[in-house]
Amino acid sequence: DPLPPPLPKKQLQRAESLPEQELARRCQDETLLHADSILYSTPPPHLRREEGAAGSRPRDRPCWGPKRPLTKSRSLGAPVAQSDLQKGSLAPSPGPAELTFTTPDGELGCLFQALESRAEVCEVVVGCQRASLARLSAHIQEGLLGKEDQQQLLGAELAGKKWADLKILEKDPCCESGDAWYFRVGFAFEQAQLVFAAKVLKSRSCSLAVQTSLGAHCSIQQVISHFSDSLPQELALPRNPRKHSQSRSREEDTAFLGSPPVLHVLISPEVPYQTLADFVKESHDMHRASPGHYERLACLLLLQVCTGLEHLKVQNAGQGDICPENLLLVQCPRPPVSQQGKETSLGLSLPRLLISNFFKAKEKRRSCSTTQEQDWTEGVLAPLSPVADELNIGMLIYTLLHVDISLENALGLRSNRLPEIPSLSIYSTGLKRLATLLLHRDPCKRVSVEQAKSILQVLLWGPRQELFARSKKTLVLLRSWMDVKRALLLLKFAEKMAGVGGSPSLEEWLCCQYFEEVTEHTIYQVTQALYA
Repeated sequence: DPLPPPLPKKQLQRAESLPEQELARRCQDETLLHADSILYSTPPPHLRREEGAAGSRPRDRPCWGPKRPLTKSRSLGAPVAQSDLQKGSLAPSPGPAELTFTTPDGELGCLFQALESRAEVCEVVVGCQRASLARLSAHIQEGLLGKEDQQQLLGAELAGKKWADLKILEKDPCCESGDAWYFRVGFAFEQAQLVFAAKVLKSRSCSLAVQTSLGAHCSIQQVISHFSDSLPQELALPRNPRKHSQSRSREEDTAFLGSPPVLHVLISPEVPYQTLADFVKESHDMHRASPGHYERLACLLLLQVCTGLEHLKVQNAGQGDICPENLLLVQCPRPPVSQQGKETSLGLSLPRLLISNFFKAKEKRRSCSTTQEQDWTEGVLAPLSPVADELNIGMLIYTLLHVDISLENALGLRSNRLPEIPSLSIYSTGLKRLATLLLHRDPCKRVSVEQAKSILQVLLWGPRQELFARSKKTLVLLRSWMDVKRALLLLKFAEKMAGVGGSPSLEEWLCCQYFEEVTEHTIYQVTQALYA
């Protein structure tokens, strides 16, 4: 069939055209509507106004994002709309995550014209601060873990390599954990000599499949290559290997040490210098001499354990073994002398903590209806099955604070009291409270790993109990506290870079994560549990 004739152009233009006053009013309305959609879109929970604060505005708003520019079919008069677009008056306004110091004033003016109060300007500023913390956190993490594409190139280069392709830097192991020995080895890559840790497994049964399936995380040991090979003759193994929960029988150990068979070897970019068990044994004097610095360090180590376990839960690939003999410590780069504080001079600089051994994911989790007797049986009398993460973290608190405790006593049916933790610093009471919540005999009343992480963050960076001495604890107070602390944290980074310079530390990265993610609702719940 023949196509119908096209409509006359004159009629189409008249259908689109509008008087100049109506055109100007429509353009202004669309600009204000766009800015309003930016200001009152659904922000993170901590930025949401309390009920009734937004007046009659709709509660559900679009997400942050640029407005789709007007197309020709939506234009209100071609000549005027085209000129406006060229001048930038109808250009998409940036959201907080896109605003920078170099954002043109024309775009800022378009945004600020729609703000009706100082409070709305503050909301935009808070959004910018959160976005800045997120970028800073990602930058620090890249410095700690290395660039992902670089790690992939290293893995491809090391594929198929064995002992003969590596340079053995030390004949004795630099660290011995419960399940492996670690040797420092070198490898030439892109005209540089890189140093790695060769992890020689003591047992043939290992968690290699679980570990290689995990995504990169600061508290999880990375594996960039692995192979099976007999141990070189120049490497010396200790005559009395440590006993650990995953050890073989005595006959297997004797045969293993007498004539080493082909061993599983994992290559990791992190070179440990000791285990957490070694650290605890050597730190008795430091704990007595400087309890405040030491117990703050203990909180930071426990926080790394929690973040690693939280990552494993998200990955749903396995369960981490957090017994002190299998938690590795890796030295972070030392800050310049001008940045070193008292804790560095005392030997209390914060190391990275790595979970290095893993179990397969449980097929079934115990339900809340589990009785105390079943909890006792599964957690104590069945040593081959992994103990709940919450119980292990509670035990770690006592271990780090040099207080003797056993799981049998912690979950004993005849005793309701845990060993006393001496009050030596401002962290002692909080750690004691957290241990009590983690080691509760009733599994339903134990705090989770995620809640334990939040409690440790509040212990480290606040808010402390004195904040509520003069003011009643409300969501408004907590939101204001967060906004002020977040701004001061960014100022601290700016002043540090303008002064002595240097890279942000591991502790500063952990602090960034806290103020990037936390909400006033989380802080309210945590302080209720911590300061009860």
